[in-house]
Amino acid sequence: MMWNCSSYRFDSRMPVVMGILNVTPDSFSDGGMHNGYEAALAHARAMVDAGAQIIDVGGESTRPGAATVSIEEELARTVEVVRALAADGICVSIDTRHAEVARACVEAGAAIINDVSGFRDPAMVEAAVSCDAGCVVMHMKGEPATMQDNPVYDDVVAEVRDYLAGQAAMLEAAGVAPERICIDPGPGFGKTPSQTMELMRNFHEFSRLGYPTMCAVSRKRYIGEAYGIPEALQRDEASATEALMACELGASVVRAHNVEATVKALADLRPYVLIALGSNVALVANPGEETEGKIANLQQAITGLCSIPDTQIIDISSFYESEPAYYEDQDTFVNAVLLARTGVPPKELLRYLHAIENSLGRVREIENGPRTLDLDIVDYQMYVGESDELTLPHPRATERDFVVKPLLELLPNHVLADGTPVMLDKAVYGEAHAL
Repeated sequence: MMWNCSSYRFDSRMPVVMGILNVTPDSFSDGGMHNGYEAALAHARAMVDAGAQIIDVGGESTRPGAATVSIEEELARTVEVVRALAADGICVSIDTRHAEVARACVEAGAAIINDVSGFRDPAMVEAAVSCDAGCVVMHMKGEPATMQDNPVYDDVVAEVRDYLAGQAAMLEAAGVAPERICIDPGPGFGKTPSQTMELMRNFHEFSRLGYPTMCAVSRKRYIGEAYGIPEALQRDEASATEALMACELGASVVRAHNVEATVKALADLRPYVLIALGSNVALVANPGEETEGKIANLQQAITGLCSIPDTQIIDISSFYESEPAYYEDQDTFVNAVLLARTGVPPKELLRYLHAIENSLGRVREIENGPRTLDLDIVDYQMYVGESDELTLPHPRATERDFVVKPLLELLPNHVLADGTPVMLDKAVYGEAHAL
């Protein structure tokens, strides 16, 4: 999945680091440090040298209780900085909730509009529609001055997810191409530290919406509370750790103050792997409960997958019932797709999968025939290879409805490592429906 930002295109399968450039006197952790023109440019260029691919310029502090800044003042702080950085060939984002500022900065060369208010203002929507800049849609409960006044949610993850889905759909309906949209759950914006922690530990839920997702946790208060670090400027290493965890769960853009620490942490990001699970022979089942028995097989397999070293399950699709493919004289299957992060190389991982299959009585007598358990590696991040033992991506993955539907449930718009898009209309074998 690509994120299109004017003339820039970012592959969301690999994290993009966005360096924070606050040209303000009152931002919560670095106010006044870079708010002179020359100081701002020097810091931005240093962040690019450290590995930032985007520089996010902000001229208004949105910390809790921040004072309102006039449009004229925000323009004076940002436009010329944006212009100079864009002239250097740097991808620049403008962090603003004001349409006049967004338009002026896009005209000056900004390639991204980062709106903390989530494009609630129709004028901001018009600004987005009128250009080809990328758009970051953030969730914020209330306004900066009051957002931390006892924020209450029934289910913070579901409510934030549904809000972002709605705002993204609204932008699309207005004329913004989906490839331009990135979503940000807004950690710390109208959320208590515990609510923010819940969002971050369920970050995979936002990947299911099918847009690149931003992790913007740098130096946030919840990190201070979770790690026992009261001073914001001392939270960079912990922030980088949180960013790594978010990327393991699917974040594709990381907004950071300390780019060097963030890039270093992301070097430890493990590849993602998609594994297809299937069963059509229940080991134990009463008459009429065969489907439940097949599901039990998959659940045992998932337990086995949890024991693979240096591997973490990130998300699991719903269970699907499917018609048999290729060899039709057999019972229906129950299928699912699992998303994991792993440090185990593909061929070694395959051997672990075969061991789990064997532990559940897998017998290989008839090609594509009945089986208690089938585990296939569908896609392994950035790995393309063909051998007698293993071919990746799986050569038949995109033609199988029982793989495509659960996969797209987890990762809408997914593109395999070899560049093949996963599409429903290409899946012609093994028709599947969710149980």
